[in-house]
Amino acid sequence: MTSQTKPSQTQTVTPTTLDESAALNRPMLAILDFGSQYSELIARRIRETEVYSEVLSYRTSAEQLRQLNPKGIILSGGPSSVYDDGAPVCDPEIWNLGIPVLGVCYGMQLMVQQLGGQVERVERGEYGKAALLIDSSDGLLHNVSHASTMWMSHADAVTHLPEGFEVLAHTENTPQAAIAQLQKKFYGVQFHPEVVHSTEGSAVIRNFVYDICQCEPTWTTAAFVEEAIREVRAKVGKERVLLALSGGVDSSTLAFLLHQAIGDQLTCMFIDQGFMRKREPERLLEIFNNRFHIKVEYIDAGARFLEKMKGVTDPEEKRKIIGHEFIQVFEEESARLGPFDYLAQGTLYPDVIESADTNVDPQTGERVAVKIKSHHNVGGLPEDLRFKLIEPLRKLFKDEVRKVGQAVNLPDDIVRRHPFPGPGLAIRILGEVTPERLHILREADYIIRQEIRRSDRYHDFWQAFGVLLPVRSVGVMGDQRTYAYPIVLRLVSSEDGMTADWSRAPYELLESISNRLVNEVDGVNRVVYDITSKPPGTIEWE
Repeated sequence: MTSQTKPSQTQTVTPTTLDESAALNRPMLAILDFGSQYSELIARRIRETEVYSEVLSYRTSAEQLRQLNPKGIILSGGPSSVYDDGAPVCDPEIWNLGIPVLGVCYGMQLMVQQLGGQVERVERGEYGKAALLIDSSDGLLHNVSHASTMWMSHADAVTHLPEGFEVLAHTENTPQAAIAQLQKKFYGVQFHPEVVHSTEGSAVIRNFVYDICQCEPTWTTAAFVEEAIREVRAKVGKERVLLALSGGVDSSTLAFLLHQAIGDQLTCMFIDQGFMRKREPERLLEIFNNRFHIKVEYIDAGARFLEKMKGVTDPEEKRKIIGHEFIQVFEEESARLGPFDYLAQGTLYPDVIESADTNVDPQTGERVAVKIKSHHNVGGLPEDLRFKLIEPLRKLFKDEVRKVGQAVNLPDDIVRRHPFPGPGLAIRILGEVTPERLHILREADYIIRQEIRRSDRYHDFWQAFGVLLPVRSVGVMGDQRTYAYPIVLRLVSSEDGMTADWSRAPYELLESISNRLVNEVDGVNRVVYDITSKPPGTIEWE
């Protein structure tokens, strides 16, 4: 999508998504997911070519696909072996649809098995980088360099090709690294073209999308915004919409989009739980209320939340308490400000793939909210607090949301804001959250962000923040003994937050942050740098 102004097994969307996709009336590729950790990534890579794609269950029938009418089908990788009992298989009628198919890793092996070939476990698997040696550059491998690097991850291999198939490429250890049945437009690759380690994998994907499936690049930011505004207006009519606003990119983008669509029919509720960063609530209200005239109801609940934190040290208990209290405040305030007909949520496409937390009203057929995700990612709304649900961003990945934010004139410092956890600073204070510790971390966090922006390196990091540890150490300042807290500095680099590496920040930046923290924040006398990657660590400490 362009602007014109884990490794856990992926769960899949329900067949109801098929009806929504059919209504899009644009070229689309369907990805049948067999449990690969990369299925979402395949969808993202296709969308980067400006062609819409969706991840569907491998159980999706040929008839459902026929109704969906995709331009092409991709069979994802997966952790199974095709010859295992109970291994996931697709509807064999897919091969009679007359639609181009690309099998990736497990998907290629399943294609071979279902069409009469043979797959066996090999004596020597192939993992990591391998040179792709091209035998035929027609079609799928057009403009892919001979011996370019591709990412392998398999212990099974094709040992006998189905009738009519030919080899397009091999590696040193894999004789059939890319195969094709050219007449029927069936293709298979044993490598993963979607991962960044495959240096020319994007060329393989573009060849399949454009040359083989004959798709047109219609998935653009401008087209999405226009369609989303039209759909919101048609669905909402004259009714009122409530949005829980956090100040993050998802809920802020949604607020700007909805305001363009329905104006003052939208009410944003910002619940300040007292764990926000320094000056963020004030800035949020200034941007929304004053600069863009988007109505925000500010709820100052900081004292209430802090009282609930007394004596609590377990991180999961913190999250549960904050989530429960947020729901209580939300319920009280929505009743006071209401009635509202719709609840708007900043649900994104990964949430749709990974979550089944939806209910349908038996009388109206509308989805109704039982979980609020746009603010805290914790807790569920009471079932008797029933809204019709509106989720205009549910087809988008995070990077696409940022582009939509730019298109609807969301300020750049929100569009490019680092991720911030729903429970806020409460989970960056290890142990009990007290007023003293909260003040210390808030001041430290402010200095960290100031220094990073001053060095013009804010966008070099995926996240950059401090953590306060519930211990004290001895120091010396001005010939005086100190006994104060350490701040852990956490700077990480990442593409999507699923994995991350500690950032090799310049010593000058680390020095300036350390000097300011120990000199300007009462209660801090030591700064340490976290050099743990994810995995084995996590980005946040709690």
